[in-house]
Amino acid sequence: MELNNKHQIEELTKDPVIVNEVKRLIHIAPVEKILNIARAHSIWPLGFGLACCAIEALMGANGPRYDLSRFGYEVLRSSPRQADVMVVAGTITNKSAPFVVRLYEQMPEPKWVIAVGSCAISGGPFVDSYYVVPGAKELIPVDVFVPGCPPRPEAVIDGFLMLKKKILDPKVVTS
Repeated sequence: MELNNKHQIEELTKDPVIVNEVKRLIHIAPVEKILNIARAHSIWPLGFGLACCAIEALMGANGPRYDLSRFGYEVLRSSPRQADVMVVAGTITNKSAPFVVRLYEQMPEPKWVIAVGSCAISGGPFVDSYYVVPGAKELIPVDVFVPGCPPRPEAVIDGFLMLKKKILDPKVVTS
């Protein structure tokens, strides 16, 4: 299949100065692609700390040394209705599981989930406990897993950047 890379201005004029200037200034793309560019560069995370990973990883990544704000992700929202990324950090117990699901359901579409730490990914060292959910993926769809106990702030930042790539190129998610 051959892609049509011809800009629509080329159908209206053959003047190379006008064609080049319009091509430089006006980019034509599907609306969803343009929205994904905006979404990827303005992530609004819901900080959902359940245990030590929230302090170790999220606060460290937000601190001045690692400065998550340089990517524009520094404002952790306290309301799920204002967030589009849920950051699950820590052990999910059977008692807290309904709250995790409820907060996820309250987030507007499109929404994504980052599981931070081994407890949020798989239950961690408490997975054999009768009262621990073996990972956030058992309750809600998880887009990015950040391993570690606790993960380093660099890993959390890398998780946000992986999510950014997924938002910009949704084919990564589906294939």
